[in-house]
Amino acid sequence: MSDEIELHAEDNANPQPETGARHITYLSGHYENWFLDYASYVILERAVPYVNDGLKPVQRRILHSMKRMDDGRYNKVANIIGHTMQFHPHGDASIGDALVGLGQKDLLIDMQGNWGNIFTGDRAAASRYIEARLSKFALEVVFNPKITAWKASYDGRNKEPITLPVKFPLLLAQGVEGIAVGMASKIMPHNFVELLEASIKFLKNEAFELYPDFPTGGMVDVSKYNDGLRGGSIKVRAKISKIDNKTLAITDVPFSRTTSQVIDSILKANDKGTIKIKKVDDNTAAGVEILVHLPAGVSPDETIDALYVFTDCEISISPNSSVILDKHPQFLGVSEILRISTNNTRDLLRQELEIRLNELKEEWIKTSLEKIFIEKEVYELIKPCKTEEDILSTIDKGLAPHVTHFWRAVTREDCVMLSNIPIKRISKFSSFKADEHLKDIDIEIKEVKNHLAHITDYAINYFTQILKKYGAGRERKTEIRNFEQIEATQVVIANTKLYANYADGFVGTNLKKDEFVCDCSDIDDIIVFMQDGSYRISKVSEKAFFGKNIIHIGVFRKNDERTIYNAAYRDGKTGIVYMKRFAVTGVTRDKEYNVTRGEKNSKILYFSANPNGEAEIIKVYLRPNARLRKNVFEIDFSTQAIKGRASQGNILTKHPTLKILKIEEGVSTLGGRKIYFNPETKRLNDSGYGEFLGEFKGSDKILVITKDGKYTLTTFDLSNHYEIDIHSIEKFDADKIWTAVFFDAEQDNYYIKRFEIEETAKYLSFIGDHEQSKLILINDDDYPQLQINFSGKHASREAELIDVDEFIGVKGVKARGKRISTFTIGTMEFIEPLDKAPEIDESEENKGETDGDTQEKSSPSFDKEAWEKANQGSLF
Repeated sequence: MSDEIELHAEDNANPQPETGARHITYLSGHYENWFLDYASYVILERAVPYVNDGLKPVQRRILHSMKRMDDGRYNKVANIIGHTMQFHPHGDASIGDALVGLGQKDLLIDMQGNWGNIFTGDRAAASRYIEARLSKFALEVVFNPKITAWKASYDGRNKEPITLPVKFPLLLAQGVEGIAVGMASKIMPHNFVELLEASIKFLKNEAFELYPDFPTGGMVDVSKYNDGLRGGSIKVRAKISKIDNKTLAITDVPFSRTTSQVIDSILKANDKGTIKIKKVDDNTAAGVEILVHLPAGVSPDETIDALYVFTDCEISISPNSSVILDKHPQFLGVSEILRISTNNTRDLLRQELEIRLNELKEEWIKTSLEKIFIEKEVYELIKPCKTEEDILSTIDKGLAPHVTHFWRAVTREDCVMLSNIPIKRISKFSSFKADEHLKDIDIEIKEVKNHLAHITDYAINYFTQILKKYGAGRERKTEIRNFEQIEATQVVIANTKLYANYADGFVGTNLKKDEFVCDCSDIDDIIVFMQDGSYRISKVSEKAFFGKNIIHIGVFRKNDERTIYNAAYRDGKTGIVYMKRFAVTGVTRDKEYNVTRGEKNSKILYFSANPNGEAEIIKVYLRPNARLRKNVFEIDFSTQAIKGRASQGNILTKHPTLKILKIEEGVSTLGGRKIYFNPETKRLNDSGYGEFLGEFKGSDKILVITKDGKYTLTTFDLSNHYEIDIHSIEKFDADKIWTAVFFDAEQDNYYIKRFEIEETAKYLSFIGDHEQSKLILINDDDYPQLQINFSGKHASREAELIDVDEFIGVKGVKARGKRISTFTIGTMEFIEPLDKAPEIDESEENKGETDGDTQEKSSPSFDKEAWEKANQGSLF
């Protein structure tokens, strides 16, 4: 364009305006100032919340508008948006989105109509179709014009609040997310009840902790929350349960994810081959329900882990708690934000009390002046007065003798107020009512002064009343859990095949014309052993060169202590043949290691990989030698201890060896697997964390008893999930007899039963199928005693002891059992079990010759101490 002015660097450095030339504005320095102004505006006026009321400016203006419009009835959202535009200098879309966001938090706004769905991500209906009004909680907690600081609106036509006098940690309850210039704010929502309880604890100088609670429910790991500050992180998971072995149900989604996003991530993972599913059904309505159907042969427990690893069923969120404090952005932890909010609430309550005290004092003075004005007939003195000044002066003089005890002087406004009292009110004045009113004011003044003197106790009571009034139905939705670390390679399905070209030394997934090795996934590691004893671990790839003379290829699992390698090798330097057993648990990827001592010309003579620590028998053939009496011998690998991968091993033979062959398959030498249950993660492990369940092998099972009176038997697979409320978990003993005390809702009575656990893979109820039935006690003593304490009309009855073994016999799981008592039962408990010796059958008479040729009966001896030790029970 002809009017454009080109500004060069040298012109900016030394501007030389010409005489008579038009005015030129140089851009040097302006950009910096303008950008800082813009950044400050976005930070302070748009994206980052104020710590005092926890609101962004648009949210504050919406609430202010709704308060001005409030008449107890619903208003069209379109009308609210239009009213808010008097204060907000931006478009209606931003106001509408912010209003819907406030409404979906279900705290400050009562909604009517389709306001969208936080689970599915469906948007709200058009603003002309939905309505809103302030909630009772908002009206009580958020507004008080008497203690609100005001400023002019953007166009100067109206006043708007600088901050609202919110007497509640609103910022932490709602959470916030905003992106400014060079700064962002991401504060997680917290539980309504826990925030109030934390405020009370802070005022009592007690310690408190705050963790996120999301409206979408789910589970959260807060071990790295870092008080919500930068550098912290939380992991959020969906809740996934097994309906049966072919169906999984997702009943909660992670915060910030919708059902559509979760389903899309599941389908993408299926397409990539990291998980295997049949189909997904979305039945979400008022609550989340996503059904994941599995094909035959796919483990539901491993699929749950895979969903957490490869889909949006688990996400990581990094909080960033930045707020505006004293007109400056600051990074504060959620604990500090709560302290500031609680102190601010206490200060607001103090201001309200001080204002109320002044109002009561003014009301007392007004009532007292009116009483004096009428009782002392001061109004008679103003009859001769001709001017207003004379009237006011006369009233002031007439009151003077009676107001010496007032805490302030009588003002002109007081006299004007008295002069305007109508004669009708004077004629109906009741001195008794005035005295009663003054007494009530005096009582309230004393009460307010007491509150001011004990403002902390008053604040505690305020938070307690808010909790009682609005806390119902706001219990924690998100379960706090410690998540176990799931290795992706442990749960990914085998979605590809591994091949090897042994002649050329290549291994990969694209060598389909060569020899098939095994199934694997594209994120697995493989371990390759060579004839010379070297071995290396590498990532699965399309084609990789390892070298000729490959003797073994397998999928490598990190920290796998149960896969044992049995090897015999000839040392290249001495010629001695060694044998060794070792595990490879952790190594550096693509680094070469060696089974042998590393000498040149060393060679593996025998090698086997054993996934469960099997030890076979081998036959060793020595080279013929006239001096050797035996050229062939056998040896069992189970005679060798399992040592580290770098160990030399034991000498097998010092003589030249012709060949070594396996002649008999071995069995595992590792013994039972020690299994533990971690109650925090509700998962099994073999790492020693949590409660020791026992050593497991073969077909051993785990018994799980739930708090709602059900049980199931599971394998000891570490991928098992136990998501329900567990009463007890232990190694299954088929001979153990269980005693259950329960309330039978169908019969409306307490029952007791004894039963043995029957084999099942499903959760089986042993207290009946009625939903209201309730498990009271369960016990596994051999001879339990139940103590019953009575209540109600039978409260005076002595406690009763029941020998359960005599009271009821052992029956099936489905049997109802026996009613405990016809009297009104208060409490029950199992006490010290009875000490009963088992019945011992007499053995057949042993005939033996004696001096008198008589026979004597004999019976086997009974070791009571050993029997008691073997049969000692545990009380649940």
